[in-house]
Amino acid sequence: MSTLPTGAADTLSAKELEILRLLAGGHTVKSIAAQLERSEASINERLREARRKTGVGSSRELARQLAAQKIWDEEIDLSPSARSSEALSVPRKPGFVWTKGRIAMAFLLPAAVLGLALAAGTATRPEAVETAQTAQATSPLAGRWSLDVTRLPENERPLDVTITFTPQADGRMHTVVLIENRDGGTIKAESTAATDGVAVPVGGNFAEVDSVALRQPAPDTLVMTLAKGGERVSTRVYTVAKNGQSMTETIVWANGEMPDPKAVVFKRTG
Repeated sequence: MSTLPTGAADTLSAKELEILRLLAGGHTVKSIAAQLERSEASINERLREARRKTGVGSSRELARQLAAQKIWDEEIDLSPSARSSEALSVPRKPGFVWTKGRIAMAFLLPAAVLGLALAAGTATRPEAVETAQTAQATSPLAGRWSLDVTRLPENERPLDVTITFTPQADGRMHTVVLIENRDGGTIKAESTAATDGVAVPVGGNFAEVDSVALRQPAPDTLVMTLAKGGERVSTRVYTVAKNGQSMTETIVWANGEMPDPKAVVFKRTG
């Protein structure tokens, strides 16, 4: 298996690297074009130029080699589920029915939602550790949160759902979500994303979305937009109470439908 020549990545423009990062994360040319609001022809032209500069004959192989060299801060999920470009179908019938799949989406996606795990060893300097600790201490979102599952239908609720937010020294948010289902299965999602509205690939073992974009309009509020194949799946708003001990999640699906209850509550456990 060939490797990228030393320094080849330096010849690529920021836009070419952005497109290749999305490609490595499982996006197609079509979904990248939709994500970046560009034509497919424009995306293909950027990829051709990147191949010409590096001498790699395949765009996806080039993206893989860049990911292997840790050109990006995230580890890219290249599993078959991540490569799927099939858009999620959002029900449009009247009313909202909680199902096992929708419950998983509601409480896994936020993390699935929040992007990919940090590459190992990115914050080893003492000053970087101190900055990260300061960010964690001052962010109302930071910490471990447990879902109040009693607000969900008894026959559909999972055994346990937790979300852990860990602000990073560079301003990004690292998130781990764990869901324990009644059938004994455990779903885990781990991610890191900036709060600048730029979509990043979603990692983990949940295949219903493949990208997420975050914004943080206030220190105690986080807004997530989840997408699959370039199509928005849902928007979620997390708001921490003034006492810092509870957090609500409000979900709006792509078709404007909202679940009942309209918001669920997480309690701080760490």
